[in-house]
Amino acid sequence: SEPLPWPSVSAQAASLLEEAADLLVLHRDFAAAVERCEAGCDSLGPGTGLGPDPDPESSAEVKCSLCVVGIQALAEMNRWREVLSWVLQYYHVPEHLPPKVLELCILLYSKVREPQVMLEVGSSWLSDQTNKGLPEYGSLLELYLLHVLLLLGRFERAEELVRGCDVFDSEQQLAFLRTICERRCQWTQREEVPSAAEEQQDASTETVLGALSQKLLTMLTLLRRALRSMSSHFYLLPYKKMLLATFLLYLVVVRLDPASPTSLPFIYKLVQLFRQAWAVVFSPIHRRPIQD
Repeated sequence: SEPLPWPSVSAQAASLLEEAADLLVLHRDFAAAVERCEAGCDSLGPGTGLGPDPDPESSAEVKCSLCVVGIQALAEMNRWREVLSWVLQYYHVPEHLPPKVLELCILLYSKVREPQVMLEVGSSWLSDQTNKGLPEYGSLLELYLLHVLLLLGRFERAEELVRGCDVFDSEQQLAFLRTICERRCQWTQREEVPSAAEEQQDASTETVLGALSQKLLTMLTLLRRALRSMSSHFYLLPYKKMLLATFLLYLVVVRLDPASPTSLPFIYKLVQLFRQAWAVVFSPIHRRPIQD
């Protein structure tokens, strides 16, 4: 099939743009809005200004509007990570991004606290000589400074851009340099505060560990004394009598009937042995054991 002429192609893209805007704003169907935007961008061809387009400015405006609607729809679906790659598939390189699209990307990734995504993209766009002649260059440079470089702590790079920018007069340059200096001081203070907090936390941790170590040492000392005392008592314990009492208890409980008269001598002997062992265990340490 023969390709459609450019006027009809631009009209088709404009119709898809209108549908995408309605789906985004009125119906809140974000996925369908992205599909319409993709279809519209594909209908405009591989690039703006290529081919026999009698009205390249109109086609570029429609394509930019389609990307703007697509960016908003992707953001609504929380698919903001796909925004930059989605846009670059239609513009291929960052230098060709329209100012409005670049502005939305910077604001979006700054809002989701991922400004590093736009670090190289913004730098490439601002370094392009063609873009420096655009009327939106100054506002985009300011946006890049405030929402990318200063958020990432790239203060030296920010100063270089401000001093080398021709669109800013001397007063604007001084104002931006003052802002950079203030942000640098705030950045330094934020770095120092966590350090002080960490030192205070380390000191408190050492204090707690010292107290725990002292308590543990005290408990171990008491345990050692208790073990010494128990070992002294067990040393004086008549082991033979204890073994004999255990054996007699086994005979009485397992082998003999406690109600039988023949079991009384064994029970009497068992009671005597347990009394003697009890007296030895709970007597003073210096008391000698009872002799057989």
